[in-house]
Amino acid sequence: MRIISGKYKGKRLTAPKKLPVRPTTDMAKEGLFNMLNNQYNFSHISVLDLFSGTGNISYEFASRGTNDITAVDAHYACMGYIKSVATELDFTIETIKSDVYSYLEKVNRKVDVIFADPPYDFEPLQFLKISKLVFEKELLHDGGTLIIEHSKHTTLEQSPYFINSRKYGGSVFSFFKK
Repeated sequence: MRIISGKYKGKRLTAPKKLPVRPTTDMAKEGLFNMLNNQYNFSHISVLDLFSGTGNISYEFASRGTNDITAVDAHYACMGYIKSVATELDFTIETIKSDVYSYLEKVNRKVDVIFADPPYDFEPLQFLKISKLVFEKELLHDGGTLIIEHSKHTTLEQSPYFINSRKYGGSVFSFFKK
């Protein structure tokens, strides 16, 4: 994986093979950030990265100037890897080892962008539970966006907060707003 743009543009990162992850492809990440670049000033936003895995998305936000990033994942080694990269690159990324659903039930903080990249084999209801919790708990600032990455074989259009989706190869980003 590599950082697409910002301070560390082109920097390649190699995650340990033992991590149970499927990093977002560079092509998909580039498409996503091209869209977000038109909506947000990265140095003025807060980001919550759920099911953060390798931290791929967190690093991209950090390289582009975001200083308020929280990465949440249940896997201890994933959190350790994100901490080590954040230290090496001097990124401000808070890491929280937690089940994402438990975290969402307890957290009481609003952010501008929530990115969730759960396992592709989740059932549709597991994906939709993320949007349900985010909007019931009002975790986004006005104008904030929830983005859920999922397989092209899954559709999340049934959520009342769904606004659109973008497909990149086998991956889809679904966007949700209040």
